[in-house]
Amino acid sequence: MISLLISFGVLIVGYLIYSKVTEKIFAPDDRQTPAVAINDGVDCVPMKTWKAFLIQLLNIAGTGPIFGALMGAVFGPVVFLWIVFGSILGGAVHDYMSGMISSRHGGASIAELSGTYLGKVTKWIMRVFSVVLLVLCGTVFVTSPAGLLDALTPEWMNGTFWAIVILVYYLLATLLPIDKLIGKLYPAFGILLIVMAVTVIGGIIFSGGKYTIPEISLENLHPEGTPVWPYMFITVACGAVSGFHATQSPMIAKCIKTEKEGRGVFYGAMISEAVIALVWAAAGVSFYGTTQLLNEALKNGASSVVYEISTGVLGVFGGILAVAGVIICPITSGDTAFRSARLILAETFRLDQKKIKNRLLLTIPLLVVGGLLTWYAFVDDNGFQTIWRYFSWSNQTLAMIALWVSTAYLLKKGKYRFGSLITAFPATFMTAVSITYLLMAHEGFRLNQTVSYIAGSAVALILFIIYIVMLCRRVTVKNRTC
Repeated sequence: MISLLISFGVLIVGYLIYSKVTEKIFAPDDRQTPAVAINDGVDCVPMKTWKAFLIQLLNIAGTGPIFGALMGAVFGPVVFLWIVFGSILGGAVHDYMSGMISSRHGGASIAELSGTYLGKVTKWIMRVFSVVLLVLCGTVFVTSPAGLLDALTPEWMNGTFWAIVILVYYLLATLLPIDKLIGKLYPAFGILLIVMAVTVIGGIIFSGGKYTIPEISLENLHPEGTPVWPYMFITVACGAVSGFHATQSPMIAKCIKTEKEGRGVFYGAMISEAVIALVWAAAGVSFYGTTQLLNEALKNGASSVVYEISTGVLGVFGGILAVAGVIICPITSGDTAFRSARLILAETFRLDQKKIKNRLLLTIPLLVVGGLLTWYAFVDDNGFQTIWRYFSWSNQTLAMIALWVSTAYLLKKGKYRFGSLITAFPATFMTAVSITYLLMAHEGFRLNQTVSYIAGSAVALILFIIYIVMLCRRVTVKNRTC
């Protein structure tokens, strides 16, 4: 219990202090944002700060900080450390920089920013990589709510029926101006996500000793012996560091009215998501008592675990919250995933998105691919797990690239050259995580653990050395010394 309360406190202090450090390094000014300078009535639309914050929270969160945190809790309370420090030092910095750099480039996507700061080859790689990730994300967030609705409704309303209903909603959310559907529904859904977290942790804390939240330990408690490095850092993505956020922040970068709103919207939303992730990680390890029991429960699906915890702690009220949250929250990440994919393709093919026929031209193929992947997830017993594993790795790899893009931006444009260390350190860390996982994972090269550890660390070290050389060159040009 004490560890959890300290973790909440560290997140708050991290926001109050480290977000200001991050903001100072970026140095926001009074230039016009895309919402003001472009204001096309479709994607670039001015929004109130509180509304932009709640939409950003829903965009980046959904059930990510719930499902990921629960799966991460199987490793034990060591997951608390990754959620807290990963969010403050990595995830929130990643989200803030992705949003603010995008704002300074007319709301450009992470793919376009990659081309600007890492070269044309990287831009094309990121265009493909980002769209694939977003379609995978959209698919993941179709199958989980459709599966739950299938279990709760009459037999004729099966998973396929609900998947079609959700995809039709995705069509509307992707096509319509952001303030017409997303802008009206998301604030309420954001409040639902927060209420779920507050009531669940309140029920556990005030349970009269029925549930015990363990203290932080570095011990790996995974019942199957899965190593913490790098698996836990891949599993808990949205609650700590997530590349998916780099595709979502540019969407809200088109809606903030001033650059100075960025700290509260981007950095603040990530810290809020970390709080939600902490709640569900603590709920997982305390409700089931052991990581063995939690792991067994997760084999029936993360949605069922959320339902069991919510009803067990809060009764009927918790069940209603759980059903609403597990259905609504993933859908609100899936729709913006497809919307972001549309915007990236629009940049690629230079199609004006004011015209609805151009929006349809890009949206229909995306949803067709998403529908086919959803069908695969339903007909194959391991379909969902397969898609989720590929999504998780590509998600963290995108975070790695986004952090290197931010580092390149700060080296080139930043007011404080050495301030680029604020993104270079987490970029190096995420490089080691992603490369190590790719080398040893089942869906990767399946190499020996020791070889994977050495090779992953070596790649990360090489990139950091390249960064140091670039830093010294730029500082030398400015000060004639390094």
